[in-house]
Amino acid sequence: MSILMKKLQAYYCLTRLDKPIGTLLLLWPTLWAIWLASPSWPDGLVLGVFVAGTVLMRSAGCVMNDLADRNFDGHVERTRQRPLVTGEVSVREALLLAAGLSLVAFLLVLQLNMLAVYLSFPALFLAATYPLTKRFFSIPQAYLGIAFGFGIPMAFAAITGTLPLEAWVMLLANVFWAVAYDTEYAMVDRDDDLKIGIKSSAIFFGRWDVLAVMGCYAAFLLLMAWVGVRMQVSWIYFAGLATAACIAVYHYTLIRNRMRQPCFRAFLHNNWLGAAVFAGVFLSDYL
Repeated sequence: MSILMKKLQAYYCLTRLDKPIGTLLLLWPTLWAIWLASPSWPDGLVLGVFVAGTVLMRSAGCVMNDLADRNFDGHVERTRQRPLVTGEVSVREALLLAAGLSLVAFLLVLQLNMLAVYLSFPALFLAATYPLTKRFFSIPQAYLGIAFGFGIPMAFAAITGTLPLEAWVMLLANVFWAVAYDTEYAMVDRDDDLKIGIKSSAIFFGRWDVLAVMGCYAAFLLLMAWVGVRMQVSWIYFAGLATAACIAVYHYTLIRNRMRQPCFRAFLHNNWLGAAVFAGVFLSDYL
């Protein structure tokens, strides 16, 4: 493999394009909001901007995360081969890459209305500062939920020019969902995080971690149900939520024994939970 190809491969891994689960967990809430905010089929430009922007900002966020964690990742089994730890990518290269990805994402946002453009600044701030919350905030997953869900108010702003209550309730719902799935993820790294002093919801909840995850799933689904009632959607939407509830129950069977691999499988399986909610949102407009 040539030097150039090795470098591109390192960038590919640094931006986690080889692990699309994070992009999907970021994309699903945005798609829920786009379809709920749109009176009919979403505008193609708006949809394209948000899908491309999601990929770009998730990639930029991963680079920012690895920059912040580069002195810790070498001590964690799952992250010790990341490019910044192994030296395949320098700090300067990573900074330039994160800045470049963020700039392209911002150029895309400029195609939207000014309210969406204004909201892009706190969205960038959230993405850049999330890695730091693991140093002092007991439940950094809640902050992640805000960062991962900020496409919701941005979508409502871009499509309706307003920020209705439903947008903020959906954002709160996404916080609960993020705490649920990222606690499952944190249960995989709990022993390593305790050794190096990184905070996580899995550590904070302790022996109540499984109960906390299921409670967060319940809060997420109840808030999304409230949004559906408020927006007077069809019964298909609630069928999607019921399917998501069944998936959450399946996750309980994976995490109840707190074993690493099943917990990680539960985290990955949240893609299907997000897809189930989207299926309900999508089909409620056409059936």
